[in-house]
Amino acid sequence: MTETQRRTDEFFEHYQSALLARDEKAIAKMYAIPSLILFPGQSLVVTDPEQTERFFAMAWDQYDGVTAVDRELEIMGEAPGTVWAVVTWTYDGSPRERFCYQLVGGPTGNQIAVLTPMTLPDRG
Repeated sequence: MTETQRRTDEFFEHYQSALLARDEKAIAKMYAIPSLILFPGQSLVVTDPEQTERFFAMAWDQYDGVTAVDRELEIMGEAPGTVWAVVTWTYDGSPRERFCYQLVGGPTGNQIAVLTPMTLPDRG
């Protein structure tokens, strides 16, 4: 395992723990300011950690009943100070979300600079 893979996996391990704990404050600290969320048809610039906190606080309902989270991590590329990773999130045994994350170095380690939802691969 390369150093980039280790650091990236460690970052998403913390992210995963914060998701399971429903800890929007911890998740907000994992986003760079500014950061960019690229939803289909909508770009959202995050300029304040409270934006991320509010988003996750309102989104916890979609994770009702989720007690186990696994992730499949693929490093797409890296450059000085940044890494692109695709993560497929599996909740209670079913792949449910897939995102491309661009991580950048922040004051306490990696932070999400750009988040892009991706289509789940066809597993059929």
